[in-house]
Amino acid sequence: MKIIKTWALGMCLLLGTCATQPESEVQTNDKGTQWEWKKGTIVVKTPERPAGQESVLGLALPKMEAVRVGFVGLGMRGPGAVERFTYIPGTQVVALCDYEKERAEACQELLRKASLPKAAIYSGEKGYEELCKRDDIDLVYIAADWLHHFPIAKCALENGKNVAIEVPSAMNLKECWELVNLSEKMRKHCMILENCCYDWFEMNTLNMAQQGVFGEIIRAQGAYIHNLNEFWDHYWKKGEDDKLGWRLDYNMRHRGDVYATHGLGPVAQALNIHRGDRMATLVAMDTKSVVGKALVEARTDSACTDFRNGDHTTTLIRTANGKVIEIQHDVMTPQPYSRLYQLTGTKGFANKYPVEGYALDSEQLSASGVQPKVDDLSAHGFLPQAEQEALVAKYQHPILKKYGELAKEVGGHGGMDFIMDSRLVYCLQNGLPLDMDVYDLAEWCCLAELGELSMDNGCVPVEFPDFTRGEWNVIKGYQHAYASPEEEAVAAEKAKAFTAKLKEQGAKEWGLTINN
Repeated sequence: MKIIKTWALGMCLLLGTCATQPESEVQTNDKGTQWEWKKGTIVVKTPERPAGQESVLGLALPKMEAVRVGFVGLGMRGPGAVERFTYIPGTQVVALCDYEKERAEACQELLRKASLPKAAIYSGEKGYEELCKRDDIDLVYIAADWLHHFPIAKCALENGKNVAIEVPSAMNLKECWELVNLSEKMRKHCMILENCCYDWFEMNTLNMAQQGVFGEIIRAQGAYIHNLNEFWDHYWKKGEDDKLGWRLDYNMRHRGDVYATHGLGPVAQALNIHRGDRMATLVAMDTKSVVGKALVEARTDSACTDFRNGDHTTTLIRTANGKVIEIQHDVMTPQPYSRLYQLTGTKGFANKYPVEGYALDSEQLSASGVQPKVDDLSAHGFLPQAEQEALVAKYQHPILKKYGELAKEVGGHGGMDFIMDSRLVYCLQNGLPLDMDVYDLAEWCCLAELGELSMDNGCVPVEFPDFTRGEWNVIKGYQHAYASPEEEAVAAEKAKAFTAKLKEQGAKEWGLTINN
């Protein structure tokens, strides 16, 4: 008996499942998150929905003839977003804001090139607050550094604005819950700008999955593996004493998958997360920090004794319906770039990075409406090129058919940024639910803190809170919303007319001649 107890205690300590306090006691971490032990699992509290709030699942607002936008954060990502919006009919760039005034003013040139009116300029540490108070802005588009995503979004929502936030859109559970509550309270959209959901392979594969090509999806993988060695010195620094820049500093101070959404977003859509399934439990592990510590030491010329984030982080997630997701994050080691996107189904397989392809046997390929040209085709290898091209052609996503060619011309990570922005505007102009809601934002962004809780306590299981507060199974299956062809045509004509008048106004303002 003594041997058994000793062994059990040793395993408990090894796995980190022994709480130092009774299981009934609620604990609070340094971010203010309340949690408790329950049978060796960390359970994070899901707060009750405050009185007066309602779910925003499927939230649709009145149609907007034109979408008036204020952009905040015009460093690495913001200017590209401003330029993309100059190509989208029925939009107006009303205001530009950045901590550094020069960056905001530089974006006026993008408006001049498009013969569009000048935008109002805001700058300084709190410049966004004045922008958010304007009554002529429908959408605040946030592309600032990570630490400012939440305060800007909070200010915008409190001022009755819809918000679209670059990733990661919230940095901890407290911020996730505040955005959920504000979106519900104000009845405004709060969208995560996860562009990887709009890349060609991801969209076509999602369409295949929704049409049953792979059978039932039971496992998925996603990743963000991107060595940032060439980029660390380009991230904004606040003054001469800032030796690291905001992104390296954040990785030094925080543990977990701090940039999970590129990998998690597309697979969450394929698995119908909070639309028939939900992420239930995770276990996270990381390597020690070697490269990260060395980067800090080289820039500060002093020893780094506590670099919180590991060089490589792996998170395993199990859903309520028994599916498994694996997500990886590594911005430190010299690996080839990879945004791994992989679906394992009962009848087929899809993979992106390092080899892009699909695996189906001849029977399933025929059942999917594509006649195999190879007699001995099996699922032991990827489809031959001709069969893969035929499969992709048959299941090309309708959104790619609508925006794909122009997106390749406009650009933005190969065009997926433009598709994302175009869909956002399309949904607002047609009064439709957005492709990604505030619950997507919270679920995808919470991976960082939940993973930190797991790793800081011996890599134990951690339960996900339910951001939908019990409504994750109300909607059956993830779907993009579309207007009828007639309604779409009316909205498009109004948008086109609005932009034509705006260009006339802009040409006069800039002293330009418009070539019709």
